[in-house]
Amino acid sequence: MENYITKEGKEKLQEELQYLKKTKRKEISTRIRQAAAMGDLSENFDYQNAKDEQGFMERRIAELEDTLFNAKVVKESSSVETVQIGSQVTLETGSEKWTITITGPQEADPLVNKISASSPLGEALLGQKRGDKVEIETPSGKVEYRVIEIA
Repeated sequence: MENYITKEGKEKLQEELQYLKKTKRKEISTRIRQAAAMGDLSENFDYQNAKDEQGFMERRIAELEDTLFNAKVVKESSSVETVQIGSQVTLETGSEKWTITITGPQEADPLVNKISASSPLGEALLGQKRGDKVEIETPSGKVEYRVIEIA
């Protein structure tokens, strides 16, 4: 399954993957060896904890490798007529303005205004043009957004 990602997002995932493979693996391996040297492994919390962390890290490595293998980097478009992955969009709702970036699901971080294209808002905005309005159903009711600017 292809997944769309920005160039910046791909670089961040690659950095995380390299850190996990080159640094974190060695750290956890050292912790496991040190804990195993303490004796009875069945009651050794440090050993079990390190093994659990190792399993979590290996799953994350596999997930990152899969994501990067299937990643399709979206090209920065010179056309800013329609909203697409990678677009920075300024929205207006009532008297409030809000600027977001449309990203692939792996890069989404609502706390820094990076919204997944597969989220309800992201899906509604894809393909919209400046001046278009979209209506989103939220837990507190319907909210209407107007696209002010696309960059």
